[in-house]
Amino acid sequence: MNRLLIRPGAIGDCLLCFPALEHLKAEYTEVWTPSAVVPLIQFADKVRSIVGTGLDLAGVGDLEIPAGLQRELRSFGSVVSWYGANRQEFRDALSRAGIGCEFHAALPPQGYRGHATDFFCRQVRAPAGAAPHIAVRAASPRNTVVIHPFSGSPRKNWPLDKFRELAYRLPCEVDWVCGPDEHLSCAMHFDNLAELASWMRGARLYIGNDSGITHLAAAAGCETIALFGPTDAAVWAPRGPNVTVIRSNPIAELPVDQVWTAVQDRMAGLKTRPFSG
Repeated sequence: MNRLLIRPGAIGDCLLCFPALEHLKAEYTEVWTPSAVVPLIQFADKVRSIVGTGLDLAGVGDLEIPAGLQRELRSFGSVVSWYGANRQEFRDALSRAGIGCEFHAALPPQGYRGHATDFFCRQVRAPAGAAPHIAVRAASPRNTVVIHPFSGSPRKNWPLDKFRELAYRLPCEVDWVCGPDEHLSCAMHFDNLAELASWMRGARLYIGNDSGITHLAAAAGCETIALFGPTDAAVWAPRGPNVTVIRSNPIAELPVDQVWTAVQDRMAGLKTRPFSG
């Protein structure tokens, strides 16, 4: 069977859905996803950006699905979509074109208790308990700590001066990193998330807020300390034995000493085993 998987969303949301997507792998699998996530999809035979397919315009206003896109969608024996589940006009446009599609909610419902990855896995009858994983070839190992001090919302951000105080205490150099729309002097910027994941994997440790980059670090196998504020970490935190999650709401009240203790614990654990990068 040839199958199309359509997964929209922010970087972290998409990464948490990876185990569910991989469970749906068929004889031929194509994935349509946001442009930034395209380099991270490793299991599919072909990956395209949703915008590049023109799907984002389907059902908008009076626009119908273009004939070429209809032919593409009909070419798949199975279409599973987290895109458009709450857009009735989009679903109506597919129905008028005679295109069958299995829809799933792109986010857990309000008040959901459980991890988001398990929610997505249950949607497709995949085993629960999986942790998102991206196989990356690490850059040359280096004795540094990567810090990404931003996120998609100021409410999720630990104060920058506290990150700087923490950085001052670290026994090694700090590699600061920023997203494309974030600005911090001396910070690294990457246009390709796969390249960013490889670069982060070469460091000793990663520290960041509740952000897509923190989920990326965890999925790439980095030793990760994730700082959570208003978001429910039980639902949205990155998963894995390489991850330490600290939550304080409001996050501005999280003491530097508490994060420093977590850093020391992670660094001590690294000293007990060889660093392979």
